[in-house]
Amino acid sequence: MDKPVIDMALVSACETRIVNAWPAPTTLVVDQWVVRFANGYSGRANSASSLREDGDMDEATLAFVEDLYRQAGLPPRIRFTPLVAEGARQRFTERGYRVETASFGMVAELDPGLHLPDPGIVATAQADAAWIDGVCAHQIGAKRNRDHLAAIVCGVRLPAAFATLLHEGRPAAYAMCVAERGMAEIGAVIVDEALRGRGLGKQMMLGLMGWAAAQGCAQAYLQVDQSNGLALEMYRRLGFRTVYAYETRILDV
Repeated sequence: MDKPVIDMALVSACETRIVNAWPAPTTLVVDQWVVRFANGYSGRANSASSLREDGDMDEATLAFVEDLYRQAGLPPRIRFTPLVAEGARQRFTERGYRVETASFGMVAELDPGLHLPDPGIVATAQADAAWIDGVCAHQIGAKRNRDHLAAIVCGVRLPAAFATLLHEGRPAAYAMCVAERGMAEIGAVIVDEALRGRGLGKQMMLGLMGWAAAQGCAQAYLQVDQSNGLALEMYRRLGFRTVYAYETRILDV
């Protein structure tokens, strides 16, 4: 069976924007790789990603990157996106990098006539304390650390909506959307566990798609864990299609 054709230009458009939509407090560029550090909060912000197609990394550069992570007290991580060269994939695998998570990159077309802002969503241009506290309250483990989350979201320097969806006058869901050059990333989507199954996640997504369309964006994109079947089904119903799959791989130290 032939492999599906991947739109590498679209993959690159998403991957380069993700760096700005979810900014790590410390970001280095090493050859064609972006190497990011965010106190261990989220794999995406604490990993190395290729910025160009056929991204390669020789042994000396890999050792250099690994040492940077060790100095920061973090395990080395590499995101195996379609932009990574096959030779580099083999090198990382032989070195002992194991799969930590597997995700899909998804994209939807936006129509300002169909996707409209939702008056039930309260959005601020910067992440305020209430939004940060609300997100952390519904997280577990390391992701409950508000200082580490704040270090990421307070670094956004693009048009953004840090959104809270109210249900019966109380916060019920949170998410964020960041617009850049015609595309908008939707992320950090969280629905209060006690209120799930009521369509609040869909309402939040549609509201942020409407916000993005109002910003002049033609496409929305997101990343989702491949094992999250409920979210995947919702995103597909909202018009998102899978553009690429990738793995985040980690080196145990």
